[in-house]
Amino acid sequence: MTTRTEKQEEPGSMSTITPTRAPHQDLPSGHKPDSGRVGGGLFDPKQLLKSFPDAVKKLDPRVMIKSPVMFVVLVGSVVTTVLAALDPTDWFGWAIAAWLWLTTIFANLAEAVAEGRGKAQADTLRKAKTDTVARRLSKDGRAEEQVPGTDLRIGDLVVCEAGDIVPGDGDVVEGVASVDESAITGESAPVIRESGGDRSAVTGGTKVLSDRIVIKITTKPGETFIDRMIALVEGAARQKTPNEIALNILLASLTIVFLLAVVTLQPFAIYAGAKQSMIVLTALLVCLIPTTIGALLSAIGIAGMDRLVQRNVLAMSGRAVEAAGDVSTLLLDKTGTITLGNRQAAEFVPVTGVTEAELADAAQLSSLADETPEGRSVVVLAKEKYGLRERHQGELEHAEWVSFTAQTRMSGVDISEKGETRKVRKGATGSVLAWVTERGGQVAVDADRTANKISEVGGTPLLVAVEDDKGARVLGVIHLKDVVKEGMRERFDELRRMGIKTVMITGDNPLTAKAIAEEAGVDDFLAEATPEDKMALIKREQ
Repeated sequence: MTTRTEKQEEPGSMSTITPTRAPHQDLPSGHKPDSGRVGGGLFDPKQLLKSFPDAVKKLDPRVMIKSPVMFVVLVGSVVTTVLAALDPTDWFGWAIAAWLWLTTIFANLAEAVAEGRGKAQADTLRKAKTDTVARRLSKDGRAEEQVPGTDLRIGDLVVCEAGDIVPGDGDVVEGVASVDESAITGESAPVIRESGGDRSAVTGGTKVLSDRIVIKITTKPGETFIDRMIALVEGAARQKTPNEIALNILLASLTIVFLLAVVTLQPFAIYAGAKQSMIVLTALLVCLIPTTIGALLSAIGIAGMDRLVQRNVLAMSGRAVEAAGDVSTLLLDKTGTITLGNRQAAEFVPVTGVTEAELADAAQLSSLADETPEGRSVVVLAKEKYGLRERHQGELEHAEWVSFTAQTRMSGVDISEKGETRKVRKGATGSVLAWVTERGGQVAVDADRTANKISEVGGTPLLVAVEDDKGARVLGVIHLKDVVKEGMRERFDELRRMGIKTVMITGDNPLTAKAIAEEAGVDDFLAEATPEDKMALIKREQ
């Protein structure tokens, strides 16, 4: 068996983007992804005890002054405590002081718990990084040694098998495996990672579910994806939102109003002969001012950001969370967002006189030497739709394989049996037509018509041709299409019910954009968009 490459003077290239189908279905039964998310709620005893010291630290007047309402409560707590201490037998004074201190501590505790949840998420990520043990290969690739994941350097080769945690960011250089990335992406479905192509990148902290892979580390310590996530979680600035600023101003104004009202009560009480103690007046003031809103305002903002973190969505500020609630139009890029970002074989369209099974068999044979994602998708479609067993190059004797190249834009195989040679080719329309013409063959009219029809609906046609004792001829067309992610139409319907308009932005031609937009179910689309067009659309929608 030999391998050779045919050359044509027609330059071009095919997209090599990630396919979605797994090459094998060998996931462990009963697999449940480990999300790595922080559990527990506000009243989790462990979380309350852990956050209590932080709540006490927040009693610093320099911190409390940021919330005028709670600063007044803090001052009232100190005043009532001092007055109760001057008269130890006054149980009423001690009771009021206790309630005021509990109110102040509760406000700080709510905020400390919310902040603590974010820190716990960072601690979980940090633990996943520091506790990981790597199986590093020696330079000759024969011996293994166990080292901490933090000791890995760029260029190190590590081995991961089923059940192992990937110790660092890198690329798979050997093998194929199912990987659980839910701790990083939140996506519960495992993904396939294999050497070569666009599916080789792995992230530290993810879990290998099957098989064995060798990973080449590509990131320095401290610069991995998890390190960046930790820095973002810990450094997320809690900027006050416009509504929060407005509410703070309102609360401060009400506090001043009620403070003046309580101060003026004492002269009237003295005039009426019913002078009130400072403890009673302080208790009245705290009851009048909006204490609850002031106590929970900051905690609510932090809790909103934390709820997103639990779902692996990082909000850099409360302003972003609030702005999300005001969204009326959602602009989406097509590739990788609405679609999977690749072209896959969707159907085989034979010419007159050729059966679909015959075309599928030739398409699969000619794609075995095509290592691009499109080529692999052809093999998968032939196996799934027509029940053709997936063959391998080593199974065919006397076969001369023609690998796909960007120059020829074709792949195929020459099979010699019983003194006869059968040549099968698959590739770009122009390349295959030239190949057939050079060998004296003729192209069926419906092949050209089918290819044009596929192009008009935004697909990519690939021709399949064969040369045997009957001469060179085109067998049919493979329809490649950009695959819309599963469930996108339902999600857009849900957004529509929420009153949110969806607009797809793409650099594709209008025909392709229209086909994808109709399949995905977006409300509108912008085709052939330049960066300036995108910015203009954003400003217009704003």
